[in-house]
Amino acid sequence: MVSVQQWTGREASALRAALRMSMRAFAEHLGVALRTVAKWEDLGETTQPRPDTQAILDTALARADTQSQARFERLIFGRDQAGVRAADYETWTEDIDRTIVCLSRQNFTFASSLLNRWLGAHHPRSLDPKGQYLYGRSLALLGDLQRDQGAILGPLSARQSYANARGLFTELDIPRRVAQIELSLAVVNEMAGQLDQSARQYEQLATDERLSRRDRARARLWVGTALSKEGNHPYATTAMTAATREFEDLGEPEDWFVAHQKLALAHRGAGDLTQALHYIDIARQSGTVDSPMQRVRLDTAHGHILLSDPATRNDGLSVLDQAAQVAQQYGLSHQLRSIEGIRQGQRG
Repeated sequence: MVSVQQWTGREASALRAALRMSMRAFAEHLGVALRTVAKWEDLGETTQPRPDTQAILDTALARADTQSQARFERLIFGRDQAGVRAADYETWTEDIDRTIVCLSRQNFTFASSLLNRWLGAHHPRSLDPKGQYLYGRSLALLGDLQRDQGAILGPLSARQSYANARGLFTELDIPRRVAQIELSLAVVNEMAGQLDQSARQYEQLATDERLSRRDRARARLWVGTALSKEGNHPYATTAMTAATREFEDLGEPEDWFVAHQKLALAHRGAGDLTQALHYIDIARQSGTVDSPMQRVRLDTAHGHILLSDPATRNDGLSVLDQAAQVAQQYGLSHQLRSIEGIRQGQRG
């Protein structure tokens, strides 16, 4: 955010214009007299507000939304949206990296603030290709954030953010990023219950050369996830087993651990609790659970399997209760709905 070392009438007038307020509304907003604002407008750089008023202006600028701050910066420095500085691009890239870390820890509030300071300050049509690329990356991460919070459909949802990012990457002719977004959109379709459509998308992407080997293996794993939810457990386990071997060949331990978790659920769906417990035990013993999302997913799978056996039903309910508490704490709405669905199924 731009800061002002010494306010004059010029900067104060620019802040009023950036906030799009009349002189009277601006005076009320600051808690100063209307004649004071009029003086700033008339005298510009030749007048300086008193020290206490300087502090009030600092606060008003700091509390302004990102779009108003961007307008203020353009008015002060004469810079339009296309004129993003190289230093801004470097900071934007750093904020993208910080956002990825925040999302891995489910720190959604800070991740949202990092993304919105750029998405709110710029319009992609006014940026050069490098800026558009960073805007697309930010949109994709916003989609990840919305997906993890369970906001998957509607105008302010993961699906909309991903669609906008895909459009940018298509115009920039970056096939790998386009394919990655298509994979994310398939995940959204699966979460929305569109299992046939998501399974077909996963199957196509599992052989798509635009994607890396790891992403193709993940698509193959998720084919099995969608089919397992539909009740097609034999084909699901075949797809998941192939993906598990691919992860082992690639040396991807985290994906390998997740694959065992999903295999466990597929065997539970097929009624083979012995194999289900075997695979979930491998996932629990070998996986590194270093994020709330991973912990909730693993505990939900484990609890679901335990619930399927009358002898371990109470243990399963206890594990699900623990998973629900963590999901509630971190705002994982989709996981909470899944847990409640499992409970309702058990009661049914």
